[in-house]
Amino acid sequence: MSTCEKHTYENNKEPPLDKGVIPWLGHALEFGKDAAKFLAQMKEKHGDIFTVRVAGRYVTVLLDPNSYDAVLQNSASLDFSRYAKVLMERIFLLRLPQYDPVTERAAMNQHFHGENLTYLNATMQRNLQTLLTSDILQNRMDWKQDGLFRLCYSLLFRAGYLTLFGAGQNSSPDTVYDEFRRFDGLLTKMARTTLKPEEKREAQLVRERLWNFLTFMGPDQREGPSPWLQSYLKRLQEEGVDRDTQRRALLMQLWATQGNTGPATFWLLGYLLTFPEAMEAVKREFEGLMPAEGASEEAFLENLQNTPVFDSALSEALRLTAAPFITREVLVNTTLHMADGQEYDLRQGDRVCLFPYLSPQMDPEIHQEPEKFKYDRFLNTDGTERKDFFKGGRKMKYYTMPWGAGKNVCVGRHFAISGIKFLFMVLTRLDLELCDPDSEMPVADASRYGFGMLQPAGDLQIRYRLKDPS
Repeated sequence: MSTCEKHTYENNKEPPLDKGVIPWLGHALEFGKDAAKFLAQMKEKHGDIFTVRVAGRYVTVLLDPNSYDAVLQNSASLDFSRYAKVLMERIFLLRLPQYDPVTERAAMNQHFHGENLTYLNATMQRNLQTLLTSDILQNRMDWKQDGLFRLCYSLLFRAGYLTLFGAGQNSSPDTVYDEFRRFDGLLTKMARTTLKPEEKREAQLVRERLWNFLTFMGPDQREGPSPWLQSYLKRLQEEGVDRDTQRRALLMQLWATQGNTGPATFWLLGYLLTFPEAMEAVKREFEGLMPAEGASEEAFLENLQNTPVFDSALSEALRLTAAPFITREVLVNTTLHMADGQEYDLRQGDRVCLFPYLSPQMDPEIHQEPEKFKYDRFLNTDGTERKDFFKGGRKMKYYTMPWGAGKNVCVGRHFAISGIKFLFMVLTRLDLELCDPDSEMPVADASRYGFGMLQPAGDLQIRYRLKDPS
């Protein structure tokens, strides 16, 4: 018997419904195992909009980028915060009664723009240089072997932690990183509530260790938290949030600020190392930006804003590997107006999910050979940024969406991009190469679809050393 059916509203205007064959669970197993593969199959079967049953919930999936604004701009009927609160409790055991994403974004925005962003960028650059220098200080001219993912994630996490959270008395950045990776490894199962009993115990232990690391000691802390974090803590205190809940909120912020930049950098550097032509093009661009003798740090940071070749390569790496879900809760029965003129009714209590990874990012009608890395895909022939992409003769507003879109675009994206640039710049001052010149990029861990940046199922072995000064 076919599992495809219509909802029973009299107007029969709901999206195609695919319940799956397992009562209540529906398609939860396929969704969790490899959401991209499953949703691509559903798209092939039903088109750009359909509803699936997932663990007792009905989720309407929209895969037409030209219709995304109908979801993104409808804050009256479609709510972001309810599902966000569900994930906060599942992953971080956190309840913030006064949580309001609009207020959160506004408060964060002032600290990640303008002069505040310049200050954060300068601090991040210094921390990265210090960490990398200390990591290779011993046996300076000997080759050091590592996994590229481990190297990128470790360096950017520790530098970002020092920049935003400060150097606490009760933990080193290395220790915090090790515990964070254990936490991050369980995150998708925490979100889906699929932890095994022993994993539940491990998750609780690692949460508790991270909560203890994130207990700020006040005046005796060697380097205090950034102005953004101080402001965040002050706001929580003013709202009457107790100390235990503050620590849980800090763990959420730690993941939000540090969970994606390292993986993004791995994918970019991995693609550049496995595509020498792309690496040479980006290196040439950076060589022209290197500061002259005696140039100010501010001038150099300003120069780093004009890197169209690097920006194109990064956009291409993100197109291939940024795979978040954009989820909304349907507050009241409402009608979704598609770009092609079709209308679909959405039920109160259901969820709506956009998955930009499938479309626009991997859509062959928008991006030719979408599975291939092309570092110049986002460059015009004159070297400027390419913004004109089309589907069916129509210019696309959304042709890649690694940072989200509209009111929910990532506030910290400029800080994240700067961190990736700094690490590239620092690493290219080293002799850096693949251990095996014929290495290929590892496949992505399919269980991470829907949770921001993908992570590799393996690693890419590299070796590096300080350049010979002679």
